[in-house]
Amino acid sequence: MSDELHGNDHLNIDTAACRKRQQRVLALMKQHEIDLAVFTQAEHIQWLAGPRFAWLFQPAAALSADGALVLVAPEKAKPETSAADTVLTYEAQWHSTLRNDQRQASSKVLLDHLESKYQQHGMAAPRRLGVEFSTFAPHLGAAPLFNASQTADIVDIEPDLYRMRRRKDADELARIKKAIAGTDAMYARAREIIQPGVSELEVFNELQAAAVREFGEMLTGTGNDYRCGARGGPPRPRKAEAGELYILDLGPAFRGYFADNCRTFSVTEPSDVQREAWRHVTAVFELLEATVKPGKSAQELFHEAQALLDRAPMGEFNHHLGHGIGLFPHEAPHLNPNWDDLFQEGDVFTAEPGLYAPELRAGMRIENNYVVTADGVELLSHFPLEL
Repeated sequence: MSDELHGNDHLNIDTAACRKRQQRVLALMKQHEIDLAVFTQAEHIQWLAGPRFAWLFQPAAALSADGALVLVAPEKAKPETSAADTVLTYEAQWHSTLRNDQRQASSKVLLDHLESKYQQHGMAAPRRLGVEFSTFAPHLGAAPLFNASQTADIVDIEPDLYRMRRRKDADELARIKKAIAGTDAMYARAREIIQPGVSELEVFNELQAAAVREFGEMLTGTGNDYRCGARGGPPRPRKAEAGELYILDLGPAFRGYFADNCRTFSVTEPSDVQREAWRHVTAVFELLEATVKPGKSAQELFHEAQALLDRAPMGEFNHHLGHGIGLFPHEAPHLNPNWDDLFQEGDVFTAEPGLYAPELRAGMRIENNYVVTADGVELLSHFPLEL
């Protein structure tokens, strides 16, 4: 079956880009003297091999020091295109029913292939194995081939993979931009339908439909906040009231890559206090665009934005300033006092200043997406900021 739809052919799997990412992992393996790296997280498998698998499947992959990548995919979702040298399948379903022991099934297929390869070529078992510690399953770890009892030979490469994923390649940035285009269509529809009496569920449904029309296919993720007169949360049957602010924090994903940006809409004409709060919130973007470049501390930017918003005569700002986006909704860099990341060229991140107070009914959050360039940032979310 095809893993892509033809309306977005220019956004299909870029096998050359995947191969370059594999080379980066191979360099890491050489540095740590790793003979074999095993991957069980769907995001890392997509990043290296290309195909995206739905959350209900449990694929596996392995990259050996000789540069060969083997992918184990669900049988009924076997990709037509990938950057794998060998594509095998496992039975994820029996008579159309999803199995609950998929991890064991995909692990067995991978292990059988690797054991056959090592025996056929007279190769010694891997001496050092690179894995993702948070998801490395006992089905794999207990295999005789991996000598799992020798814990010193098991190397956690998960933090390195997250670090490598920070710098978005051109194919990744293209999908993120497509996801952001979905939010543009969603906000355009929101401006048409938000008025007193419209229900949050109605707005949610209309916005999902707008993104689907923009993508020409199903969403692979969506945002969290669709409430009016509240700081955030999933949509309710509740109807919007005059004078309230409607926070829409949208994060549709296109083929696994997330957008994440927010706009706040006034259900009727905004009050003077709401307009004043908006001026303080949007001033953060001027600060960011003037100061962020490679080497800038994301933690420092957070504190600068906090100080700026603390000077507002209304409301409070009491959440993160933003985060990276990609194959996961929250990635590095973290614009947050609990991390001390430095911005790097190629980072794609959000900035979401806000102010919340009863007199703002109930507050506002406005969020832009940026990519870090060699000497600054480029704005990716070009749609209006106005209430």
